[in-house]
Amino acid sequence: MSTKIKLLGKNLTEVSGLLSHFDMVECLDGETPELIITYGGDGALLGAEREYPAIPKLPIRDALTAPTCPEHTAEKVLTAYCENRLKLSRLPKLKAEMDKGDLFGINDLVVNTAEPTSALRYRVFIDGELHAPEVVGDGVCFSSIHGSTAYYRSITRGIFRVGVGLAFSNSTEVVDHLVLPENSVVSLEILRGEALVMADNDPVKLHLNVGETISLRQTDECAEILGLTGFMCPECRYLRHHLLSLNEKR
Repeated sequence: MSTKIKLLGKNLTEVSGLLSHFDMVECLDGETPELIITYGGDGALLGAEREYPAIPKLPIRDALTAPTCPEHTAEKVLTAYCENRLKLSRLPKLKAEMDKGDLFGINDLVVNTAEPTSALRYRVFIDGELHAPEVVGDGVCFSSIHGSTAYYRSITRGIFRVGVGLAFSNSTEVVDHLVLPENSVVSLEILRGEALVMADNDPVKLHLNVGETISLRQTDECAEILGLTGFMCPECRYLRHHLLSLNEKR
C-alpha cells in the first residue's frame, strides 16, 4: 500500500517526480499524511515540525540551492527510506511558557531586547533558585543539544553533548554560559526594557514587559526525524559553503 506523504518546500519538481518510483502518493486535502518530506534546508524542516508536530519528517536538501554529495541526492535518500536504512532520531523540544502563550522549538528559544539601541535588564532563576540578581545585555539563548551548533555556538564559540545550554548574549557583567541538566527550568524576570521571545525560525514572536516572567525548559515531546545524519552530512555542508564562497566572489 502506498505511503501517504506531504511535500513541503519551494522547488518541489525534482522530488515530486520521483514519488511514483517509490510507492508514495501525496495525500489529498483533509487527509493526514504518514510522512512529511521537506525539500529545502534547516528552516523548511523546523517549519514542518511546527505545522505537523506529530508526524515523522524526512528532510532532503534542495539541490537547486544546496548541492549535495552523491550519497544524499533526493533519489538516494528516498531509496534509503524505502529500504528501511534511515535511522530515526528523536529530538527533544524546548518550551517557553509565559502568561501570553507558549512557544516550542527544536534548536533554541531566544529572549532578546526588543529595542536594539537599549540593553535588557533581567534576573535569572534556575530551578527556583536565584542565579543572577541582575544581568544587563541583549538577552539569552536557551538551547537543545541539536541547537548547540547554531545560535548557541555563535555566542559561546562552543557546543555541548548532554543537557541544555544557557548562553548570555553581550552581557556587560561577567556571566558564565551554562550547560545544565536536561530537566532544569530557567526563569527570567524582566527588570527593565521590553523583550521579544522567539523559537527557532518561527515568525510568531511574543513580547515580555517589565515585571513579567518566562520559564524555559526541555519537554518530553520529541520531533521524529529520519535520516538526520545524512541531512547534516559534512561533505554536503562543505559543498554548500564552497558554492556560497564562489557566489560571493562573482
